[in-house]
This record gives sequence, structure tokens and C-alpha cells, in this order.
Amino acid sequence: MSRALPKYNKRRVVMIGGASAVVLSAAVIAGSALAGESHDTAQNATTKAAANTVNCPAVAPSLPAVPASAKAEVDRNLALLNTQIAEANKRLVDTVGQGGPNFVQNAILGPLKDKRVSTIDRIAISIGRTTAKPTGLDALAACTLNTAGAAASGAGAASTAPSAPATAQAGGDAAGAGAATAAGTITCPDVASQLPAVPASAKAEVDRNLALLNTQIAEANTRLAKTVGQGGPNFVQNAILGPLKDKRVSTIDRIAISIGRTTAKPTGLDTLAACTLTK
Repeated sequence: MSRALPKYNKRRVVMIGGASAVVLSAAVIAGSALAGESHDTAQNATTKAAANTVNCPAVAPSLPAVPASAKAEVDRNLALLNTQIAEANKRLVDTVGQGGPNFVQNAILGPLKDKRVSTIDRIAISIGRTTAKPTGLDALAACTLNTAGAAASGAGAASTAPSAPATAQAGGDAAGAGAATAAGTITCPDVASQLPAVPASAKAEVDRNLALLNTQIAEANTRLAKTVGQGGPNFVQNAILGPLKDKRVSTIDRIAISIGRTTAKPTGLDTLAACTLTK
């Protein structure tokens, strides 16, 4: 009896020691997990902080009195301007560290300005249907990049590089532009050949927007040549083809609206907005 007791006590000590080791190990694992989670959170915060924000001039304060007939369309386009800024800020976060020194200007600020030009133009057109069309609003299209609370100088300016010459199709749209590069060439569906008879009252505006489609393709091809090797596998789609489609949607819509003021508004033209990359 007296000999069995020490053995029992010894076993007890071993069991208690083992349980303590298990508890200690669990604490170490939990601590490591928490430390890892804190590290990941800190990394995410650092990444988001590294992505600056886009700063764009407010458009609404510069508008004249908006006629009641135009209010819904103007409000819709003002909301779209906010959406465009939010999308640009998201792209800034998603592409931190990508591309070269001109990546933000070429892939984010430049396309954002193009979208804002189209949206602001639609606002002016809406107001101009009832009263005097406001002018000078296009000066509000360019945005800048806020860096640590300050706007980067010249960030919102449009690229001053010369546009590549557009090769016009028979109908006035462009099949491709610029010299052949390793990046390929952008090809877009012809719009002019798909239009109905254009009323004389709409011809000038339609022709102007068809020419704008050519300019947009030329600018996209220039951007394509300048950004060869930048970004990831989806760079061309996200930074060039996507924004180009958005611009073409707006321009094609203006063409349809112009024709629709005099005769039946053509439908289905938005299917011609998407372009492809030909290598």
C-alpha cells in the first residue's frame, strides 16, 4: 500500500504535466493565429493606404437652373459621375504597384476623364433641349490624384502624346489605328453602315460623333502601344477595351438620340460598342 501510492502520485504528476503542455500548445497556436490575422489586417490596411484617391471637380454647382423636363436625366448623369469616381478609386486600390510611372494616368485618370466628358456632355445636351445649353463644363472633366491629402500636379491632365492616325472604314468608323505594335491593334464594329437614313437636321451631330468614334479608337491604340508590358493578364481589357466600350456606348447613344429627334430612334446600336484586340 505504501509502495503503490508513490507510483500513483507519479502518474498523476505526469498526467497533469501533459495536460498543461496541451493547454500551453493551444495557447501558442491561438496566439500565432491572432498574430497572423493582425499581420494580414495590417498588410491590407497598408495596401489600401498606398492606393491614393481620385479628386474630381464638382459639376452640379456649376450648372444653371435645370428645367423640370431635364431634371431626371441630369440627376441620373450626376449620379453616374459619382459612380465613375467610385470605380476609379476601386481600380486604384486593385492595381497598387502595377505598371510603370504613367500607369495611373494612362489606365485610370485618362479613361475617367473620357467618361466624364461624355457624361457632362449629356448633362449639357439635356439642359439645352429646353433652355440655353451651358458651355465650358468640359473644363470640369479632368481629375487629379490625391497623394497623402494633396493633389498630384498634372495628374488630371489629358495625355499630350499625339494620337495615332485612324484608318476610316467605308461608313466613317475605324477598323484600327496606329502603327503595328507588339500589343496588337484594336478593332471595332462599323457604326455608320448600321444607321438608318440620317435626317438633314441631325447630320452635323451624327457626323461629329462618328468622327469621335474614330478618335476614341485612335487614342485607345496609342494607349495600347504606350503600355505594352504593363499590368497583369487583364490589363488591356480593364484599362483599355473596357473604358473604350463605355465611351462608345455614350457616343453611339448620342447618335441614336440625334436621329430620334426627327424620326424613329434606331435601336440595337449598343451591340456595336464592344471592341476586340487583334494581334
